[in-house]
Amino acid sequence: MPTAIITGATQGIGAAIARKLASEKYTLCICSRNDTELKEFSNELKELGSPEVYIHAVDLSETDAAKDFAGFALNSLGKVDILVNNAGVFIPGDICDEPDGQLEKMIQLNLYAAYSITRIIAPSMKSNRKGHIFNMCSVASLKAYPQGGSYSISKYALLGFSENLRFELMQHQIKVTSICPGATYSRSWQGSGVPEERLIPAEDVASIVWIASQLAVSTNLETIVVRPQFGDL
Repeated sequence: MPTAIITGATQGIGAAIARKLASEKYTLCICSRNDTELKEFSNELKELGSPEVYIHAVDLSETDAAKDFAGFALNSLGKVDILVNNAGVFIPGDICDEPDGQLEKMIQLNLYAAYSITRIIAPSMKSNRKGHIFNMCSVASLKAYPQGGSYSISKYALLGFSENLRFELMQHQIKVTSICPGATYSRSWQGSGVPEERLIPAEDVASIVWIASQLAVSTNLETIVVRPQFGDL
């Protein structure tokens, strides 16, 4: 039975990936901060075809909590075929003007959570000589842009983590893929005034993750950049 862990799974890209893998009969372990949303979403995922959905409400910005979630996921699933490090936070700002602590807050969730979880899950993948890790980076991992500030720094760091991780794990037959989406629709865009059709559907990112996960053992999509048809916002 195929298995997957998805962080930040109840909205946006994370939810779309969870729905896609559920429809492909994956047993899932998912997390977010909201226990009520997790319970409701787990029922939806089971209706879509997931044999079992393990849920864990957690604040991944706390390192010990992130480690606890990884241990819970590993114990629940037994083996992990796919790990999607998706949880993250975006706070706009300029480096010289943003409040103290903004960099630390985004590094903690956008980088350290993925780092801590991966360090617990990867050894089991190495033992099985099988696994695929997806790190949800951003076009902000690739270039500077207005009000990018500490968010862009944290996403550059996540891409660097992904590239080093890929180099370390390739000899163990473990794939690492960095996904770099541009503006992607989620409920956070509601009321923004930006038309939904101007944004990437989250389901498209989920389809890309699925396709990348199904390639031959000898093939790995390393870094995937996805932008809206009419460019970045």
